[in-house]
Amino acid sequence: MGFARACSVALVGVEGVVVEVQADLEPGVAAFTLVGLPDKSLVESRDRVRAAIVNSGAEWPQKKLTVGLSPASVPKSGSGFDLAVACAVLGAAERIDPKDIADLLLIGELGLDGRVRPVRGVLPAVLAAAEAGYRQVVVPEQTAGEASLVPGVSVLGVRSLRQLIAVLTNEPVPDEEPAPAGSPDAMLAGLMVPGAGVGTGLAMESVDGPDLADVAGQRKARTALEVAAAGGHHLLLHGPPGAGKTMLAERLPGVLPPLTRRESLEVTAVHSVAGILPPGEPLVRTPPYCAPHHSATMQSLVGGGNGLPRPGAVSLAHRGVLFLDETPEFSGKALDALRQPLESGHVVVARSAGVVRLPARFLMVLAANPCPCGRHSLHGAGCECPPSAIRRYQARLSGPLLDRVDLRVGVEPVDRVDLLGQGGRGEPTAAVAARVRAARERTAARLQGTPWSVNCEVPGHELRTRWPVASGALAAAERDMERGLLTARGLDRVLRVAWTIADLAGRDRPQACDVDLALELRTGTSRGVPMAADGGVR
Repeated sequence: MGFARACSVALVGVEGVVVEVQADLEPGVAAFTLVGLPDKSLVESRDRVRAAIVNSGAEWPQKKLTVGLSPASVPKSGSGFDLAVACAVLGAAERIDPKDIADLLLIGELGLDGRVRPVRGVLPAVLAAAEAGYRQVVVPEQTAGEASLVPGVSVLGVRSLRQLIAVLTNEPVPDEEPAPAGSPDAMLAGLMVPGAGVGTGLAMESVDGPDLADVAGQRKARTALEVAAAGGHHLLLHGPPGAGKTMLAERLPGVLPPLTRRESLEVTAVHSVAGILPPGEPLVRTPPYCAPHHSATMQSLVGGGNGLPRPGAVSLAHRGVLFLDETPEFSGKALDALRQPLESGHVVVARSAGVVRLPARFLMVLAANPCPCGRHSLHGAGCECPPSAIRRYQARLSGPLLDRVDLRVGVEPVDRVDLLGQGGRGEPTAAVAARVRAARERTAARLQGTPWSVNCEVPGHELRTRWPVASGALAAAERDMERGLLTARGLDRVLRVAWTIADLAGRDRPQACDVDLALELRTGTSRGVPMAADGGVR
């Protein structure tokens, strides 16, 4: 009788649980039993592992084989357990020393020819292993760079089971021919999953992405965009088609500061699990940009799917921008489902297979037309929508959702002077991004020692008591609250925006002009606050 064990990781959402893979050989009729709550793809590993071991030059044990996955109560899915199962079987058959794999964590799918294929979710799996105390991991060679992002862990990337056996037995390591340069590599198919969100778009480097200088006119909208980037405030752009709402939203990721190391690991983990992490780019350094179509379901927005839920658009946009174009065309249930992650920064999805907590701290940008035809706000444009249709269209954005949006800006049609460049172009992305970074540094210095990093995260009670504004600066906001134009949550959000405007202008605390501009950007009612010609905050 032989026994051996190895370790792997089961992913529940973007969190990992270390699983011990135990193999037991006993005399009897040759059979292969796999227990421990495996799913269909994991049950099929019996055939993959048997063929991979035989084609790697090792002998398959002709005994009764039982492989157990512990803890048995945790659901296990996917093909990433193949490598650990194969090593446990070889250890039980004494082809390799069981002591050499007892504390080794292995992740990878096996092909029938013994090659090790990459799988999704390597980064969160290795993070879970490091937290559990494991210091040696074996992963497919294509994902070794992703696994190496975790500090304090020794990573071995292998191309085949044959190579791993040679390493563990101190034999000469055979060479495995890589795919010829320029030819398609079928081994990468497991990393990019069709339909998993590839088209939602990762943000490009700011130097290659669209530039704010391309936007003609729109001073107030550019100001709102800068304030949104500096403080992490949600933004609503409403106006007729062709005014530039989508152009502004697409340029917002370039204005945001680069991700910190911790934020990059969070984003990379989500994208790795979702199957949209580009091969050869193990670390996402720029804020992601996700723009789902208005036909998206509630499950595709917040997360869902068969069995354990998978990341939705709000998680794919974590630490980046979620842009909902034609927002009134989205399902009302889908839009209202955004209210919880907007407040908490995460989404909890409960299914019969389990409860998953997914990160979802994003900057939301909504774009909406004034009516179904889009010409309601244009003079002489011939809008034929009846008043009842206009009211129904605008009512699709619920009050509770809009109350969580700090900035609501009207985007007017671009006039001839601005469009032809005769009125002067606005600032480029680099200039605005530099001011945003400086404002974020001021915010971080003020919030040092607190659990918050940007103004949008600071609770209203803390703003009112710990960091009071200048004397008399809240007079206009208090009047609006007395008239019922502002809710208590709305007043707190005005305070947050005022602090962001003060940080952009380099002031120690918000003045009356900062609060007035915050009110104007929230209510759309002009307060007589002068704006710079290029749309920046001064």
